Amino acid sequence: MTTVSFRTEESRIVGFDVKGHSGYAEEGSDIVCAAVTSAVRLVECSVNDVLGLGAAVKVSERAAKIEFHLPGGLSASADNTCQTLLTGLMVYLTELHDEFPDNITVLEV
Repeated sequence: MTTVSFRTEESRIVGFDVKGHSGYAEEGSDIVCAAVTSAVRLVECSVNDVLGLGAAVKVSERAAKIEFHLPGGLSASADNTCQTLLTGLMVYLTELHDEFPDNITVLEV
């Protein structure tokens, strides 16, 4: 199972961790893992490559884990954009959980 934990501080999402393989199908053929990976990469690329904000990203393929953490000191505009992206990711992954409840769990911590 894939577990996605969104880290929050007060009402802000400050990052997330993704751990594990969904187990929907074999690696390389797993549509749930592909959906999660694609969505996470879109958010990471939007924050770091498009907005240039320098979020910390740590990937461990061996451990099947991705960690993402927003930097501190963001402007109000940049933070608002990041909150929109991260909230969209949370909604998308929650909907994916609704379709595949045995393969993905979404938590707020």
